Amino acid sequence: MKKICVIGLGYIGLPTASVLASKGFQVHGVDVNKQAVELINKGKIHIYEPDLDTLVKEVVENKKLVAATVPEEADIYILAVPTPFKENHKPDLTYVKQATKAIVPYIKPGNLVILESTSPVGTTEKIAEWILEECNDLTVGNEENRIYISHCPERVLPGHILRELVENDRIIGGIDKESTDKTVEFYKMFVTGKVLQTSSRTAELAKLTENSFRDVNIAFANELSMICDTLGVNVWELIDLANHHPRVNILQPGPGVGGHCIAVDPWFIVDAVPNQSPLIHTARKINDFKPHYVVNKVKELTKNIDKPRIACLGLSFKANIDDLRESPAVEIVKELSYTFTEDLYIVEPHINKLPSVLEELNMHLLNVEQAIKDANIILVLVDHDCFKLIEKSSLANKIVVDTRGILLQETNEIEKVLV
Repeated sequence: MKKICVIGLGYIGLPTASVLASKGFQVHGVDVNKQAVELINKGKIHIYEPDLDTLVKEVVENKKLVAATVPEEADIYILAVPTPFKENHKPDLTYVKQATKAIVPYIKPGNLVILESTSPVGTTEKIAEWILEECNDLTVGNEENRIYISHCPERVLPGHILRELVENDRIIGGIDKESTDKTVEFYKMFVTGKVLQTSSRTAELAKLTENSFRDVNIAFANELSMICDTLGVNVWELIDLANHHPRVNILQPGPGVGGHCIAVDPWFIVDAVPNQSPLIHTARKINDFKPHYVVNKVKELTKNIDKPRIACLGLSFKANIDDLRESPAVEIVKELSYTFTEDLYIVEPHINKLPSVLEELNMHLLNVEQAIKDANIILVLVDHDCFKLIEKSSLANKIVVDTRGILLQETNEIEKVLV
């Protein structure tokens, strides 16, 4: 198991490829984004993750990592492509199928194919079907011509990916015991956490369960925040007090739920077993509703203001990263733009360019100081560390709509709205 082909060089694929290259494997990374491939081969990166730029530069210079737009023959193939949903929240396996079809011409007996993309239950089995449909000389049960296929879901936190790829426990589920054993052998070469064995279906559902658990608990916090807004109670003080109970640990509310996992994965369960997942479905609806609640709150506050000018602080789906996937902040800004057009000042210190959905609305990025100076309403959407350093004196005579609870200092000069 010397050469690895990683399909997809995004937020998971590129760190994975780089870590494996740093452990001595020869890694061939594949992505359809030609610009990303060119950057990587220059030792540069197209995404932000702490220390990733240094690692990529090192492994590219050492010729351990090479990027391309097409696969090559390898011992192990790792699929790390997006798994979004389509209309009506139906899982979209297009990228997984395309990635599988792309490696089919290169697969040979003894190869190991690993799906790391978070996927609906049964996807790993589908990969086996797609491969065997086109490769009559391969099997998944005969030792002579067999290949090995497993699922090992990524479970890392943006901002800590390089460390957690190595230190976190991993779940390995093969389509059969032999696939599981071979995959476990591979991950034990670089993972210091526990390597836990199960079936492919259980591994798939385990990842969906982890993110659904988070989603349900965030929904409870978001519902509490709307209750508190109606009853005139500070939700962060309430949660802090409730969490002093030895068996209570309420999460923090926000403007919604974003990212490539928590905002997406629960729908895979709901789609598969709608009658058995009413709680998960309700949590999804609460978290999807929260951005609209924030927008309506801002509109309500602007009714008596002659010329509302709104500084929107943050676009990413969580603090201190540049990832805008499924971000409720982007949705909120887009919805506000239909009412306030030129009076929105966008601040996102972790990106250099607005996403196309906002660029098309003729919006521009501003630094935080200028945005606060020009605005009379401050809308906090992301709890970036730099926003926590905002001088409270700069907020005098402004309305602060704080969806993250980071500007809570008591002062009579700031009118605070906590949602």
